[in-house]
Amino acid sequence: MIGAEGLTRAVLGEIDRSLAAHDLIKIRVFGDDREARVAIYEAICDELSAAPIQHIGKLLVVWRPGEARLKENQPQDLGRHAPARRTGVAPRTVTVKKPSGAPNRRPTRKEVTVLGNERVTAGGNVKRSRARPASPKKKALA
Repeated sequence: MIGAEGLTRAVLGEIDRSLAAHDLIKIRVFGDDREARVAIYEAICDELSAAPIQHIGKLLVVWRPGEARLKENQPQDLGRHAPARRTGVAPRTVTVKKPSGAPNRRPTRKEVTVLGNERVTAGGNVKRSRARPASPKKKALA
């Protein structure tokens, strides 16, 4: 949403992050001036290299595939909020939190090491993943 302050640098950065995450987003602009909304729409598309999709009333729809474009939205600039880079898939340690039977007790926590061919179920159990069965047609071709 774009409020009374208009299109600030912080709002533009949030739109950039949302486009990087979702590709297609809706933006609601508060204000009654149609020309101002069109100017904001064009500024967003020009600044972020996005494509204008639809403008109906106070709702703007913008599309852009790919990564974030603004320099301040790159992972090295996000500091502690940057997603952790995983070097390897396995083994990894997962914390499993199971609720207790009594409502006034704390849930139990247990750390489990999960290998590459294992997964943690919703109940907190570790299961080994199975190979997908081949179809009869593929077996006939082999």
